[in-house]
This record gives sequence, C-alpha cells and structure tokens, in this order.
Amino acid sequence: MPEDSDWEAYKVPPTRTPVSERTTSVPNPITFVQTVFNYVVDAPVTFVREWIERQQAKNKFYYYHQKFRRVPDLSECLEGDYLCFFEAEAQWRRDRMVDQEIVEIVRERLGACKQREGPNQFQNCAKEVEQLAQVTKAYQDRYGDLGVHGNARSCLMKQKHRMMEERKAQANASE
Repeated sequence: MPEDSDWEAYKVPPTRTPVSERTTSVPNPITFVQTVFNYVVDAPVTFVREWIERQQAKNKFYYYHQKFRRVPDLSECLEGDYLCFFEAEAQWRRDRMVDQEIVEIVRERLGACKQREGPNQFQNCAKEVEQLAQVTKAYQDRYGDLGVHGNARSCLMKQKHRMMEERKAQANASE
C-alpha cells in the first residue's frame, strides 16, 4: 500500500474476534445429545473393538502365499491310485501357471528394457531377448500343442515321444 493511504478506506481487521456471551441459562441440546451418544453408543463399541484387537494381537496371523508340498509326478503314481492322479494333475496345473507367469515376467522385463533403451534396444537388450527366447522355447517344448484342455497325462506322453525322437535322432547320427 502507498504511504499516503486513506485509513478509512482500508480498515485494519480487529486483533481479536469478540466472543459472544450466552444469553440463556438453558443448556445446549446438541451437547447433551453428543454426550449421551458418546456414553451409550460410542464407548461400548470402542471398548469391544479394542478388546477384539487385543485378542487378535495375541494370535498374529501372517498371510503369505499358499505353499503346496510337491507331490509325486504322474509317472510315479501306482496304477489305480486315483488320488495320486488327482494330486499330480493339480501339481501339473500349478506348475503350468508358474511357468506362464515366468514367461510373462521375462516378457515384461524385455518390454521395460526396450522402453528404457529406446533406439539402442537391439544392442543393450540382447541378454533379455536371449532369455525370453530360452524361456519361451522351454515353455513351448513342455506345454506347446496341448491346447486349452491339456492335462498332465498328455504332457507326459508328449515328453515321452520327444525323448524317443531324440534317441532315434541320436542313434541315426551315430550310425
């Protein structure tokens, strides 16, 4: 403000806000309702909640990923042991999901490297490209051509046929 300001035009705010004095002797009903609510509803609920939290603090439950024990492979199951067949099938499905996630993680790493490196991606992301090629080849060798409804038995048969073909090729190469 300029030095020659008109103090009447620009009034200074008061330094303290005046407190209004009570004009009645009747208590405020809002404070009465708040006090009743506090003692009737809030205090018991808070007490019960704190008691439950104390009980839960004694028995701490830590959540981790569910860990399954490894079960025998389908080739190790006895004939007619349907429970073993079921467990091996469930284990195979879990392994397939884990392998799918591994492929996806490696693919995401490659994408992040390409994004980070930009035009230099071919020379700086060669390791990730090689890793993705290895992981996808391993996944394709194990689960490829099984389709959506593939199961542990068909995967085992595929593995058996692949091993037989490799032995044949090795025998033909040695002759």
